[in-house]
This record gives sequence, C-alpha cells and structure tokens, in this order.
Amino acid sequence: MATEEDKLKSIRKEIDALDEQIQALISKRAQCASEVANIKRETNPDVSDFYRPEREAEVLRMVKERNEGPLDDETLVRLFRQIMSDSLALQMPLKVAYLGPEGTYTHAAALKQFGESINPVPMTAIDEVFREVESGNAAYGIVPVENSTEGVVNHTLDMFMQSPLNICGEVSLRIHHHLISNAKDMDEINVVYGHAQALAQCREWLDGNLNKVERIAVSSNAEAARIVAELPHAAATASEAADSIYGLNSLVTNIEDDPNNTTRFFVVGKQKVAPSGNDKTSLLLSTPNRPGALHEMLSPIAANSVSMTRIESRPSRRVAWDYVFFVDIDGHQDDKAVSKVLQELKDNTFLARVLGSYPVSIL
Repeated sequence: MATEEDKLKSIRKEIDALDEQIQALISKRAQCASEVANIKRETNPDVSDFYRPEREAEVLRMVKERNEGPLDDETLVRLFRQIMSDSLALQMPLKVAYLGPEGTYTHAAALKQFGESINPVPMTAIDEVFREVESGNAAYGIVPVENSTEGVVNHTLDMFMQSPLNICGEVSLRIHHHLISNAKDMDEINVVYGHAQALAQCREWLDGNLNKVERIAVSSNAEAARIVAELPHAAATASEAADSIYGLNSLVTNIEDDPNNTTRFFVVGKQKVAPSGNDKTSLLLSTPNRPGALHEMLSPIAANSVSMTRIESRPSRRVAWDYVFFVDIDGHQDDKAVSKVLQELKDNTFLARVLGSYPVSIL
C-alpha cells in the first residue's frame, strides 16, 4: 500500500513533468511571437510598435472562455497577459506614460493592461501624459477617465478637445484605499494626505474615524505616500503598492466607502485599433444651441439600434454656455450600424469626431 510520502512523490514528479512542458510551450510561443515581428519588419522595416490591442483582447477572451478552474478568470488573464508582455519585450519594451509617481492607481492600471515588462514613464499631470505620447517619446499613455463613485475626470475629457490622440483601450481597476503611515496607531495621526478623489471616496470612513484630523489634497495618492514617508504623525490614503514602495505601515485596509469602487482608465495612442469582436466607440459630439438639437443629434444612435452606454457634457470653451458631448456607444466604427450612425451625423452637419474604437475591458 502506498504511503503518504509515496503519493506526494508521485504528484511532485507529475508537477515537474508538467512544468517542463509548460516551460517548453512558453518558449515556443515566444518564438512564434518573434516570427510575427520579423514578418512585420519585412513589410515595414521601420515598424517599432508590435502591440495590437485587438489581438490581445481576442486572446484574453479565449482564455476566459476556456477556463474551467480551479484558477479564476482574473488569475489566468493576468498570467497570459504577462506572457504576452514578456514576448513583446523581446522585440522592444513598450514605453508607457502614466500619471505618476510610481505607486499610483494609474501605474497599477498600466501594469494591468500591458504587464510588467514595459518601460513605465511617470508624468506629473494628465496633459503631460498626452504630450509625451503626441511627441513620440512614449508609445501609449494611461489616464483616468471616470470613477464609479465620484464621476468623470474632467481634465481627461478636456484634453480630447485639443489632442489628436486616439483611445486605443480601456482598463477597469477595482480601487482599494488603505490608510498608511509611519505611525503605529491611528491615535498618533494629526493630518491625512490624499488625492482629492480618494479623500472623497473615503469621506464617510474618515468622518467616522478621523473626523477631527485635517485633510490635505495633493496631486496623487502616491505623492501623498511620499510626503507622509517623511512625517511622523501623518497618514495617506493610498494603494497597497504605495505602502511597500515608501516603506509605510498599513494601519487600516479598504477604507473606501463603496466596496465596489472602480476607476476606468483610457489607453491613448496614435494608432487606430481594428475590430476585436467586442468593442466600444467613443465620440465627441457638438450641436448648435437650438430647441430639440440634442434629441436630433442622438436620434441616429437609437434609430440604428446602437446602445449608448455613457454621455457627458463639457463646456466647449469657445463661447459661454456652449457645450460638447462625450458619448460611448457599443460597437466598432467599422461595424455597419455604427458606420451608419456616423454617416447620418455627418449628413445632418453635426460635429462628430471619433475619439477611438477599442476593445471592451476584459476584466
């Protein structure tokens, strides 16, 4: 009769054999990715960007569809995304600009979208992220666009009124704020630093637990952590990554008021993304200020059975009380129904600029 040690030895032997197969297959996959890059170079010797958002989205959707456990979808998607990131880096690591410094949620969104094998470039403001990509110093940029609790990030929307960049993808990131500090106990805290949106997202918790403590808004939660790292009696609302990066203690975890708190980010770049099979299109629309104009402008969307998932208005900054509208619809601009919507808007002399068609966020 086999002993416990014999059974463990047999299973470990099987694991070793599987590891060998997995390693060989990963290497073979990386070789295939290199061959794809070589074929593209033969067609265009100057090509330097081998990242294709639509292809990655297609691969990761298939990963989810094939998954039968015991690992969950998020874990498997993360593993495959990292394999693709490492394979891409064999050609040239992607340079990705993001709203820094290191340890921000935008940094986390960049790593979630592109994997760890990128060259992340921290910028101090959203407009700097756009300019870094526009100048060609970075292939892509990551910027926050809206939060499920606090709404849209106006600065990001405003940048699309002046930037030629396209939206190439979206990333949804569950946001968990931690109270981090040099202090060992909350009783020692006399000030809390954080991004304005983070402080707002933790308002109820802070009111209930640190209601007499001053709150100071700064440019990012990572910047809050950096400041707090030099102070003995201060705390920051920040991510788990910022906790470890700046060597602080996590006094309380998950202090956000809404446990489903999620932020959506846009990937911006110069390329136009081909259809992936499950896409969104973002539009910038404008209409004359006359009775019924907004209804008239949106009518082609409903008439062609296209689903509108978001609409936001922003001042156009041309004349007082003149507005533009940011609209998200389901589908790709090359899809028949969406293409018809765009043509009807053009025929009706409405300003309709396609900001980008891109794959729907995988997770």
